[in-house]
Amino acid sequence: MRQTLASRITELFDKKISLFESAISDKDRQWTVKGFIDIFENIYPMTSDTKVVSKVLEMLIMPIFLDAIKGTSLRVEFAEHQNHYPDLTVIDTKTNEMVAVDLKSTYYTGTNTVNGFTLGAFTGYFRDRSSTKNTTYPYDAYQAHLVLGIIYKKKSVPEAEVFGMAELKQIDSVASDFRFLLQPKWALATDRPGSGNTKNIGSIVDVDDLVAGNGPFTRFKNPEAVFDDYWMNYLTADMARSVESKVAYNNIESYLKTKRIPD
Repeated sequence: MRQTLASRITELFDKKISLFESAISDKDRQWTVKGFIDIFENIYPMTSDTKVVSKVLEMLIMPIFLDAIKGTSLRVEFAEHQNHYPDLTVIDTKTNEMVAVDLKSTYYTGTNTVNGFTLGAFTGYFRDRSSTKNTTYPYDAYQAHLVLGIIYKKKSVPEAEVFGMAELKQIDSVASDFRFLLQPKWALATDRPGSGNTKNIGSIVDVDDLVAGNGPFTRFKNPEAVFDDYWMNYLTADMARSVESKVAYNNIESYLKTKRIPD
């Protein structure tokens, strides 16, 4: 049986995964990024703002991801706009097959739990899978949808201080103890929206389950089909009111009582 593009990408990632942490951590597993430097060699400590941390992490690991596919028939297209899905489109130039790869990061909230990933919208292009609005290619054009996840310990440091180059090693790292994963979106998804009032799919929060891709949809014979059906038909209370309907389900248990499970 021919290897799928998603499994090829995962295999290439697994060969490089040991390089990810060594590329961004010191021997004590502290993040090597300490802050921002200006032309006068003043160093401003790195903020612990999760959006900034996430963006810098993406910048650091991207060369390793690109190196993983070097010498293969694969090429990468980056999203042209910040709010477009996915972050990366991996294309097999021999077959024109495509896989979506979204870069996500989250931080520990306990010994083996994290704040969780937001796994993209469950409206818009996710439901209208031929649409090109806010997506590089239509959702249906992708053979698979993968998440390259980064998990880290978060630490707040004073941001008002300014350091010189000679003081570089005195600056605390805002992140440490990184773990990486590459899993299908459906394998990480939970049955609840992500944080806030945005219409985003939430993820499981147990670290071991995230790394293993052991979300609640994996219990089904065809997990991706159930995941798609669940989230394509999911209504928040506001969405239900806008169409003068009721919320049919809000978790997998109530979903099973109201829907026929896709084969």
